[in-house]
Amino acid sequence: MKAFILPAVVGLATSFTACQSNHSAPIQSAKADTVKTIVQPVYISDTVGHDSDDPAIWINPADPAQSLIIGTDKDQDGGLFVFDLKGKIQKGKTIRGLQRPDNVDIEYGMVLGGKPVDIAVTTERFTHKLRIYTLPDMKPVDNGGLEVFTGQTGANERDLMGIALYKNKAGKIYAIVGRKSGPTDGTYLWQYALEDNGKGQVKASLVRKFGQYSGLKEIESIAVDDQLGYVYYSDEGKGVRKYYAEPEKGNQELALFGTTGFTEDHEGISIYQVTDSTGYILVSDQGANSFQIFPREGSASGLNDHPLIKKVTVKASHSDGSDITSLALNGHFKAGLFVVMSDDKTFHYYRWEDIAGNDLRSVK
Repeated sequence: MKAFILPAVVGLATSFTACQSNHSAPIQSAKADTVKTIVQPVYISDTVGHDSDDPAIWINPADPAQSLIIGTDKDQDGGLFVFDLKGKIQKGKTIRGLQRPDNVDIEYGMVLGGKPVDIAVTTERFTHKLRIYTLPDMKPVDNGGLEVFTGQTGANERDLMGIALYKNKAGKIYAIVGRKSGPTDGTYLWQYALEDNGKGQVKASLVRKFGQYSGLKEIESIAVDDQLGYVYYSDEGKGVRKYYAEPEKGNQELALFGTTGFTEDHEGISIYQVTDSTGYILVSDQGANSFQIFPREGSASGLNDHPLIKKVTVKASHSDGSDITSLALNGHFKAGLFVVMSDDKTFHYYRWEDIAGNDLRSVK
């Protein structure tokens, strides 16, 4: 869900047909033809208990081959399922008994108790709380959960859905949170600073409200590009909206793109990083079982112009959430891993080379 670089190694968040990596194609020569070939996954995960919804990739800095996938099981008696890179459930790490966890995201190096830890944060819809766990042990550090959208009284305005974590250059970490329903006055998303409460647990402090909403459907998928400092979110039925992730840079909308050619809802957003400033933004066209791909760096017209490059059809059915990394993880995922939710209670693992085909570049 975010463009990401581990210290000393190039990385981020991305899928099985033999292809050549390191493709080079001009981003400006947008190719909007739908790819009719269905891209097949390398692995399909074990099934969750009820309803798979959203994955996040945790990259093990000591050994990328031991990285993990955290996926939500969206149900009244739901959970966070933890998988290895072959899609096998890690039973000792999986969290059960959560009340409809919707989306999940990961951030690295949060200081708790004086030590840096990696965290996974999920939205628990029916309690209106953020639930936070350290990685890779999945230990809770939220003191029972952090309430958000307090004071909201409209129908479904506290029912949590999307989340993206943002870490700025100074190391401050924020959670950008969405809900099932919200106002159309530019305050749909709320952004919270996440900090140590002085006792080794996380506290959340509201720092801003922002984000236009069309009123057509809802806003769920949110993704942050930490390195470039942008947040993107799917205004379902309308398009993808772009803002600065840093609160001090203001609440002006920078772009609205992907407004045509979607069969159903605009859903999961993932960012594949090629260089520090280039790459691709992948957006799920849920009804078509496909992803529309846009340039991360914009076009010749400007940084906030994101024209369609291509569409890719995948085996995953009606994908809601997704995550991607461009880091080489193992022999199967040499140019990155793309993890996609499927509506059969699973998550599909794709090589980036198979998503890219001959049109898109890969990390060198």
